[in-house]
Amino acid sequence: MFRLFNTLVILTAVCFLSVSAPSPVNADRIKDVVDVVGARSNQLVGYGIVVGLGGTGDGNKAEFTLQSVAAMLRRLGVRVDPSTIKLKNAAAVIVTANIPAFMNVGQEMDVVVSSLGDAKSLQGGTLIQTPLRGADRQVYAVAQGPLSIGGFGASGGGGAKSQKNHLTVGRIPRGAIVERKIETKISNDNSLKLALRVADSVTASRTVEVINKALEGPFAKAIDPGMIDVKFPEKFKGGVVELLSVIGTLNVDRDVKAKVIINERTGTVVVGSEVTLMPVAIAHGGITVEVSKDTMVTQPAPLSVGRTTVTKDTTMETKIESGDLHYVPQAATVGDLVGAMNSLGVKPTDLVIIFQALAAAGALNATIEVQ
Repeated sequence: MFRLFNTLVILTAVCFLSVSAPSPVNADRIKDVVDVVGARSNQLVGYGIVVGLGGTGDGNKAEFTLQSVAAMLRRLGVRVDPSTIKLKNAAAVIVTANIPAFMNVGQEMDVVVSSLGDAKSLQGGTLIQTPLRGADRQVYAVAQGPLSIGGFGASGGGGAKSQKNHLTVGRIPRGAIVERKIETKISNDNSLKLALRVADSVTASRTVEVINKALEGPFAKAIDPGMIDVKFPEKFKGGVVELLSVIGTLNVDRDVKAKVIINERTGTVVVGSEVTLMPVAIAHGGITVEVSKDTMVTQPAPLSVGRTTVTKDTTMETKIESGDLHYVPQAATVGDLVGAMNSLGVKPTDLVIIFQALAAAGALNATIEVQ
């Protein structure tokens, strides 16, 4: 079936009186809007072995698994010829984790375990002690423990099988112990920097205003739309934690850009709360072309020398749906916009075309971002 959409977007050439509606207030805590420069997480990675698999591990073709198991056994005092090892219950894996800022020695964190060879499933497996290294090749944590897959897999005779979720990736909650602390420095010369998670000059200005009002002085300054520098007031000298606790709980009204996110592969459309429409007339209709193929079997006449043949009979049916012209007034909120689209019976796949046509006509007060 082929579906061809005809979308006509006509910008009405009329004069209108614009009535501005109050903008929605996006009040958030500053700690949810900014990141403290220097307080960052770090990525860790390690290579390990998962054992205890019920015959779903790497096969003998995975030589690196054979060598790894032999090396592990040697460290445990057992010497064995790698060529004699039959691997069904073990698998080579890559272990990854993010160590947050300010993690201290002895604290625990989650790790993700991913199969590296041709294991069919890590279900029921246990990770053997695996060092986790940073980009500097230093060991910062050690991981070990039973895996949580969050799914299951089963197979029977005749090729029948059932599977839920991905079986070659698992997690170990609190499965890694921090062995070395990563020093984190967030203040310099009695000041600290706050990076806005979404750079915006209006939000930066409002954040500076809120901080200066709470600290009773011009201690905060916007370096650029994405960075704010905060000087330490005298009463907070040497007390960066106390200063962050005060700043973090302050509320700031974020300014949000009007944006429409479109994913053409999945037909997903996300409309921001600030998106509005200029007055516009929309005609939405569709042409459906249905092509079907039927298999026809032709038998030869009795006692003839002919043969049975199989032919394809193709039929096509075309349907034209009516497309009425709808007038959409200026939309003050995203609810008005969605209501206007629903009045047309628009499907997600149609919205992609309609929003692009609205932007081309100059009737969409938003930026379209196609993913």
